[in-house]
Amino acid sequence: MARLTLDNVTKVFDDDGEQIVAVDDVDIDIEDGEFLVLVGPSGCGKSTTLRMIAGLEDVTTGELRIDGEVVNDVPATKRNIAMVFQSYALYPHMTVRGNMAFGLEESTDLPDHEIRQRVEEAADLLGIPELLDRKPDELSGGQQQRVALGRAIVRDPEVFLMDEPLANLDAKLRAEMRTELQQLQHDLGVTTVYVTHNQVEAMTMADRVAILDEGVLQQCATPLECYHEPNNLFVAGFIGEPSMNFFEVTREGTTLVADHFEYELSEATLADLGETNDLTLGIRPEDVELKSAVDGDHDYHALVDVVEPKGDENVVHLAFEGAPAAQSALFTAVIDGMRSVDADQRLVAGFPESAIHLFDRATGEALHNRELSAADAPSL
Repeated sequence: MARLTLDNVTKVFDDDGEQIVAVDDVDIDIEDGEFLVLVGPSGCGKSTTLRMIAGLEDVTTGELRIDGEVVNDVPATKRNIAMVFQSYALYPHMTVRGNMAFGLEESTDLPDHEIRQRVEEAADLLGIPELLDRKPDELSGGQQQRVALGRAIVRDPEVFLMDEPLANLDAKLRAEMRTELQQLQHDLGVTTVYVTHNQVEAMTMADRVAILDEGVLQQCATPLECYHEPNNLFVAGFIGEPSMNFFEVTREGTTLVADHFEYELSEATLADLGETNDLTLGIRPEDVELKSAVDGDHDYHALVDVVEPKGDENVVHLAFEGAPAAQSALFTAVIDGMRSVDADQRLVAGFPESAIHLFDRATGEALHNRELSAADAPSL
């Protein structure tokens, strides 16, 4: 087990004389045994960061440390790190046993009986002991992924690195493997860095989520903190499905003025805004309250555009009533799946002040977030 530190790590590629910054001054301290997920859109630098940790890419500036030891110049083979890729990369001519044992046979002096014991113990842990004598082409995708995990486990590494290991699986198996991976990492207690662009994986699997955009670390926090207390507009919009609703507003005294509504603020919320007047108001779709009549200061008449039934919930797309057809007039609500809502139905949408977020429109910085408190939800 190990503590992994990225201390102002930067990676610059030279493309015919043009300097391309792929990872820009990333600073993360990953605790021993922690499950950290690197997430972000394609090209954000998450895989490059993982490859630097693995030793497959050089660090341009900054330090990578494992248990306090700088490993910038330590070759990949000496870092005691095991990596699992999106492609299973199994040798087709070898059995499962041969694939899982191959790395140990080539890189260690372990006797055959100990290698065999490690392979069998890993197979038992993964629930695949009956597959040890099969070839990869006899296995399903999920079974092949378990073999790839087993190949990493037998090395008994200090750090696991996983680069979108579930991307090639169907939706049902992917969900099952998410749970299995979490349990496996918990049982092994190995420090794990997991890369994905899938925010569901990030939110459900991570102890902490590190969100990257254009090589820059936007936030590193627990999934709930990223969801309820985003650092900026990018994090607020990236985390959550459907995405947070955003409205450009201008503060005039104690009131926020948008194209299609006005929103009166309390003194407590105003205190967070300082002198900033050009703002973006955000609210999560599940926090939009749909009702039949106006009964509060933050209620607005709306017209249902499209309803997406999902069984457990309905995603309702709406527009402010009387507003011209424009993107700024559209917003989304999520309601219980048993509630019946139809296209073209007239409703009232409530935006409770306790649930709104406010961002500096120029910088994207979060100025006011809803509070994330254990007191907000009952314990089980």
